[in-house]
Amino acid sequence: MSPPAVTVVIATYNWSSVLPYAIASVLDQTMTDFELLVVGDHCTDDSADVVTAVDDERVRWHNLDVHTGHQSGPNNEGLRLARGSIIAYLGHDDLWLPHHLETLVGAIRHGAHIAFGQTLMVWPEETPEVIPGRWWGYRPDAWIPPTAMAHERDLGLRAGGWRPPAETGVWAPETDLLRHMVALERPPKLVPRLTNVKLPAARRPNVYRLRPSDEQSWWLARVREAEDPERMLFAMSKSRGPSALIQAVRARVSLRTRLGLRRSQPTSFAEDRVRQSQRYKGVEE
Repeated sequence: MSPPAVTVVIATYNWSSVLPYAIASVLDQTMTDFELLVVGDHCTDDSADVVTAVDDERVRWHNLDVHTGHQSGPNNEGLRLARGSIIAYLGHDDLWLPHHLETLVGAIRHGAHIAFGQTLMVWPEETPEVIPGRWWGYRPDAWIPPTAMAHERDLGLRAGGWRPPAETGVWAPETDLLRHMVALERPPKLVPRLTNVKLPAARRPNVYRLRPSDEQSWWLARVREAEDPERMLFAMSKSRGPSALIQAVRARVSLRTRLGLRRSQPTSFAEDRVRQSQRYKGVEE
């Protein structure tokens, strides 16, 4: 059997109720030449049962022997085990639109080494927002959600893979990986299409204790029932094309900052930020 074109990696830890929705959004992809590795960070719940119950030979489960405490551990294992030449990541509590893989893989096949799409950020109690804007410009301190990104597997390996927060200094591990990959090749290519939905656990207290999945269920249903999911999600968001410029003025935010051209270096260590975030999310130590 020939290897798949893409390896999709879902890093997970003891939140099995969200896995069916993330997995479903992968199986809904218009591009079907992929394998899906769901990698547990030494999960002790029923995540293995949830994944192995999926009736699709492209879906595989792997559980780490030791809990690493961050997605960098499972993501590294996925990168190591991958058979595809392109790696795409999906947060276990996030979702993809059906054209996500086709869009990013197309960009890589046309010369990009790293590609990512626009993300619908679903903040609690707020109108969702599409990031980044179409006028985004790469800087070494750029943050791109792993859910939005795909890259060549060989490039990730040459860059040294994912480093844990204890080794990345002030940079988030995903930013650190991106910086090392860009040092070897060209900056990432933004494909100006909305391709994914992110529901940041860092903005949802105690989700790892309560383990809800109602938001994932609701958003997946909206995507599946829409004739044009991308247009529908844009209509639900703050960011509706060029009006993002107007929003920047109204918010009195520096235009260069709004467009991603000016950022500041983090002032705290990634390890400390991760530890604080885990306490807020209710992650068991």
